[in-house]
Amino acid sequence: MNAKTRSRVLGWVVTLLTVAGAAFVLLPYFWMVSSSFKTQDAIFRLPLEWMPREPRWQNYPSALGRFPFGVYFFNSTVMALAVMAGNLFFGSLAAYGLAKFRFPLRELCFRAMLSTLMLPLEILLVPTFLVVRQLGLLDSYGGLIVPLAVDAFGIFLMRQYITDLPDSLIEAARLDGCTEFGIYWRIVLPNCRPALAALAVLSFRENWDQFLWPLVIISKEALKTFPLGLAQFEGFHSASYHEMMAAAAVGMIPMILLFLLFQRAFVRGLTLTGLKE
Repeated sequence: MNAKTRSRVLGWVVTLLTVAGAAFVLLPYFWMVSSSFKTQDAIFRLPLEWMPREPRWQNYPSALGRFPFGVYFFNSTVMALAVMAGNLFFGSLAAYGLAKFRFPLRELCFRAMLSTLMLPLEILLVPTFLVVRQLGLLDSYGGLIVPLAVDAFGIFLMRQYITDLPDSLIEAARLDGCTEFGIYWRIVLPNCRPALAALAVLSFRENWDQFLWPLVIISKEALKTFPLGLAQFEGFHSASYHEMMAAAAVGMIPMILLFLLFQRAFVRGLTLTGLKE
């Protein structure tokens, strides 16, 4: 077997393994969507029915009508978009300072910030809750958004991308009399669109699915997020698996749309953002 044939065979093997891996990962989601169109009995019927014989579209309005999912959907959207905007602005602004400015203890500050990535939310939950309570932000959008508006991973991701930007662009802007914030806004951000898109998708996904933090600080029904509403649905209607799957499938829609919208920029951002020191 010559080198060209071996390369072609290897390419086919890698393709087949990739397709098999993707199918394995997507199988639970397909089962969830399929179950959302079935009756309760059909979900547990053997042999398994991967495609419902008679799709029950009424499962969706029936499930969404049991609780104010429209309110939950709106709250999750506001929270995810606001936190995403905060991470994009403050993360890129801090990353610009860490990447292009020279000041004492810069590397120490950066490494100290990175060390916070090793701390799970559960460890920071109590002190963060106490701070939010002292600020009077319990049961408010501010309490949902402010503690999550800046993330060390976002700063890290943006810093790695901004580091590769040519210093000549920034120096030329300074010689033209542009302010530092003007350089950040007019030079740095437009050249960081792939990294910003990647960070936007990752931040939105993380906060759209956020459960623990809203559970701790939100008690008002009007401020509950979609994951809290879904958990509440499960608690009240634990046997209605077909309707539960329908509600969960609706919760996937914003994330799917966002990824499809920023797919190319997302992949390019993760590829070009060298995760290097």
